[in-house]
Amino acid sequence: MSTLEGQVAVVTGGSRGIGRAIALALASEGCRVVVNYHSNATAADEIVEEIETMGGEALAVQADVSIAEQARLLIDRALEAYGTVDILVNNAGITRDGLLMRMSEADWDAVLDTNLKGAYLCIKAVQRTMLRKRAGRIIQISSVSGLRGNAGQANYAAAKAGLVGLTKAVARELASRNITVNAVAPGFVDTEMTQALGLDLVTQATAQIPLQRLGAPEDVAAAVVFLASPQAAYITGHVLCVDGGLAM
Repeated sequence: MSTLEGQVAVVTGGSRGIGRAIALALASEGCRVVVNYHSNATAADEIVEEIETMGGEALAVQADVSIAEQARLLIDRALEAYGTVDILVNNAGITRDGLLMRMSEADWDAVLDTNLKGAYLCIKAVQRTMLRKRAGRIIQISSVSGLRGNAGQANYAAAKAGLVGLTKAVARELASRNITVNAVAPGFVDTEMTQALGLDLVTQATAQIPLQRLGAPEDVAAAVVFLASPQAAYITGHVLCVDGGLAM
C-alpha cells in the first residue's frame, strides 16, 4: 500500500511546473488530489486525466486563492467531493520582478497577495477540518529567495520569507492538535518560469549551485511527499531547502 493511501490533498497552483509535479507525486502515493488553478483550465484538466489514467482520483477547481471567498470555495469543493482534507500544499505563486526603485505598488501587492496572503487564506479555510480530526499536514512552497534575497525580487523574496514566518507561527499554534506545518524552499528549478529567464541567466544561476545543475520539479515534489508522510510525523516548523546547496 502507498504511504498516503486514501488521503485527500489540496495543491494550490497545481496546473503546471512544481505544482503539477507535486499533484502527480501525491497521487502516485495514493492521495485523492484537488488540483487548484487560477486560469489554465486545460493544463489542470490534463493533470486530472493523467491521475485518473494512473488509477487515482482527482478534481480540478478554479480559484484565485488571494481572494478569501475563493480560497474558502476551494476547500469547500474538496470537502464536498471527498469529505475531508488531510494535506494542504500552498504552492500558488507569481512573479513580478523588477528593481525596487522601479517596482509599482500594483506589482508589490499582486505578489504578496497571491504568494503570502493566499497561503494564509487557505490555511484559515482548512484548519477547522484538521483541528476537528486532530490531524493534518500543511506544507508551504517557499524559496531560497526568501532565505537569502535576490536582486530584482524584493516583492517575491518578501513573500517567500513571509511564508517561513507563517510556517513557524502556525506550526506552534496547531502542534497540540497533531497538525504539522512545514515549508520547502526550492532553489533554481527547471520550469517554464526559470527557462523564461533566458539561457545566459540560467547558465549564471547554475554556476552558483554547488551541485552544478538545476533541480527538477520532481525533486521538490519528493520533499513534499516526505513531509506529508508518516515518516515526517515528528517534524514541524521546519524549512527544507531543495536547492543543490545554493542557500548554505
